[in-house]
Parts: sequence; C-alpha cells; structure tokens
Amino acid sequence: MNSRRWGAPASRMRGAAGWAVQLQAALAISDAFVVIMVMVIAQYMRFNVDLGAQVQGPNSPPYIWLSVAIGALWWLLLGAFRTRETRIMGHGPQEFQRVTRASLDAFVVVAVVGFLTQWQISRAYLLIALPVGLAAILTYRLAWRLWVHAERSRGRLLTNVLVIGPASLAVDLSERLERARLAGYEVAAVARIEGTRLANDSGLGLPVVDEDTDLVALARNVGAEYIVLAGSDARSNEYARRLGWQIEGTEIGLIVAPALAEVAGPRVLMTPVEGLPLMHVDSPQFTGAKYYAKKVFDRITTVLLLLIATIPMLVVAALVKLTSRGPVLFKQERIGIGMKPFAMYKFRSMYVDAEDRLKEIEHENEGNGVHFKMKNDPRVTPVGRVLRRFSLDELPQLFNVMKGEMSLVGPRPPLQREVEAWGDDVERRQLVLPGLTGLWQVSGRSDLTWDEAVRLDLFYAENWSLSGDLLIMLRTFVAVFGKSGAY
Repeated sequence: MNSRRWGAPASRMRGAAGWAVQLQAALAISDAFVVIMVMVIAQYMRFNVDLGAQVQGPNSPPYIWLSVAIGALWWLLLGAFRTRETRIMGHGPQEFQRVTRASLDAFVVVAVVGFLTQWQISRAYLLIALPVGLAAILTYRLAWRLWVHAERSRGRLLTNVLVIGPASLAVDLSERLERARLAGYEVAAVARIEGTRLANDSGLGLPVVDEDTDLVALARNVGAEYIVLAGSDARSNEYARRLGWQIEGTEIGLIVAPALAEVAGPRVLMTPVEGLPLMHVDSPQFTGAKYYAKKVFDRITTVLLLLIATIPMLVVAALVKLTSRGPVLFKQERIGIGMKPFAMYKFRSMYVDAEDRLKEIEHENEGNGVHFKMKNDPRVTPVGRVLRRFSLDELPQLFNVMKGEMSLVGPRPPLQREVEAWGDDVERRQLVLPGLTGLWQVSGRSDLTWDEAVRLDLFYAENWSLSGDLLIMLRTFVAVFGKSGAY
C-alpha cells in the first residue's frame, strides 16, 4: 500500500462544486432532450401531425398540452428521485433503479389523474411513451456512465477522500477504494485512530489522529472533499459523532464505512435505536421466487440472443472448421450448481492436442495460481486468439443456459482440478448456477488475483439481483471490447 502523509497540496481538490455540478447540469439537459424527443415521438406515432387531437372526457385538454405536462412531470421526478446524484453515478445499479422508478411513477400519476378526472387517455399513446422513453433514458444514462468511466480511468472526475479508522480497517478500506477506481474515489491520505496499530505499522508510517486533532483542517490540508470513517467499534463511533459536529457548516462531507463487508443493500435493513444505527442483515437465500424469475429471464433472453447470434455463430463455426483440424465445438467438464459436473460448450480455440501439451507449459502460468492463463499460449490457434479476444468462443454456452446448466450471469464454472485446490469457503460459490458472464469478467477478467476472483464470486452468490444482472450484462459488452484481461 502506498500510504500518504499529511501535507498534500490543497490544489489537488477537484471540487465537488465544480465538475459534479457541471455533470448534473449536463444530465438535466440530456434528460430534457430525451423526454421531449419521446413525447414528440408518442404524439406523432399516435396522432400523426394532428396537433388538435383532444383527450376524451369532461374539460379535457388537447394531447399536445398533455404531452407537455407529462414531459415536465417526468423530468421533475427524475430530479426529485435524485437520479442525477453524482455519488451514485458510475457504479452500482442505484442510478438505473432510480431512473426506472421515477419513470414508472410519472405514468402512475398520469393514470391516477386520468381516473379522477375521467379523461380517457389513449392507451396506445401511453404504451409508446413509457417503454420507449424508459429505454431511451437508460441508454443515454449508460452512455454517460461509460464516459464517466473513461474519464475516471484517466484520473479525472475523482473525489479526494481522507480515510480514518482503526489501523487495519483504514488500510483495508483505502486499498478497496483504490482498486475500485471507477467508483470515483481517490485516497488523498490515510490515518489511524490513536491506540490502533498494525503489526508492520512502522513500515506504513500512518499518521495518528486523536481527540485533539482538527479533522476538518486535516481534510482541507490534503485536499479531501470527504472524510471516510472506517469501522464500527466504540472508538470509531465516537469519532463519527465528533466528526458530525466538526463538519457542520463546512464543505467537507462524511462517509461512514461499517466493518461489515461483502453484503449488498437488499440484504441490509437499517433501524435507529437510541441514536445507534443497527444493521439487520438477512441471511442469503438460494431458493424462492427471485430464482424462478431469474430462470424465466435467462430462457427468454437466451432465445432472443440465439436468434440474433445464429448467423455470426455459423460464420465462427465455419472459420474454426476451415482453419484447423478438429471439431468445431469443444466440450469440457465443468463443475456446476451443487458441485454437479456438466459438459460446457465452447467454440474450439486451441489445437486438438492442447490438453496433452498443458504439462509442457504449466511452469509458464501467468494466471492467478489456480486458473491457468498464458498471454501467448502456443496451443491457441490464430482464429482462436481473435475468438478469445472478443469472447466469441463463449457463445455456445447459450445452449448450456437453455438446458438449465448455466445462467447468463453467475460465478465462473470451474474445472475439477481447480475445485481440488479450493479452500473450504470457496465451495459456497457453487450454491448458484455458474454464469456465461459475471462479476469476475467485468472486473478484470484474467488480470484478477485468485483472492479477488473468489471474493467477487462469493459476493455475487449471496447478493445477486436481477437489476444487478442487467448491469453486469451491460458491463460485459464494455469488458469484451476493453484492452485488458482477455487472453
């Protein structure tokens, strides 16, 4: 860990009142453009150029004014639901969830108004406006997110933070924030609360904060816009209370990171008791309605994907067959849900004697110690390199999804020899169906260490959601065309 001492120049502050305000304004303009465009499309498709079309019912307005009212309401609700909040932009599903809820609520209001006034609003008009508008706004927001990711990868649009807490927790949190670059936080400095140390603390040289430390002044000194408090012990709780008082009336914000990790929001319920926020954590569930919904979603989406991918898959099959000796498909035994083996399909990307040659090159493994990976693997065919670069060799796994052996999103399906190298806890990742894509693929692919890959798979197994799956699928397209991790 590259620890940071006090004294970083205040010019490092990127200014939440700068880029964040500008980005929010740009989002507001973008939302207005999409809403206007959608309402014009709905008006035109239902009534052509008839601007005098009238809503049926007592004292009803022309549709042109109804379109203006719906558009204004929609745009205002997108703001009221804080969908343009820069703290949730660029990572996690919250932004898309809020956009969806704001859009649905806008049309619920329209339906209620129509019922109370007895206006007979055209169903076709609403059925055009809502799905087209929601799809358009989500697409624009995805484009904005990709732009934000690109900027953050270049070191821009980052929020400087000062991390404070018990030594071990402060170091762990700062390392996590630095790994999650796309979340938008840059650690300006790390400090430990007085009385907490690490075994190798002298090597890290962490500064100490005590009861007399002016934490707001320290944050300003290192150019931090937020103070991040790590941990939830008695000492850090005391600091949280004092910090809340100190930052009143300042531009410095406070973020509290509890010691509890690897638990997602849907499993957490926060309740205040005597001024203390208690976190109720539900046990992970591996059966029930949401798993049935996931299976239905997988089947329907896979059928659509197969219809789209049929011709590309035939082209890939022909290239594999014509450029190297052997079968088009490669079948390999993988371990699935409940540790049950199944035959996973891939387009063959290696020469037919690849498995026999593995022992010759095992000493050149560039993977994470458990997964064998090699950037210039001599067993891979020229066509196979292209297929692997863009993950086209994975397309036949859509048939595994149709058979119920895999899901579109889930942990990576392991080999038996990998399972034999696992520790006891790793087996929990097999409590859900393995996936064609997953958190491991969109978070670094082959560049991840073994511990990082396991952490992501275990987190997914216990905390997945359909909205999260959709986000992972969208991020997969970005990862596939990215420059790292695919070999």
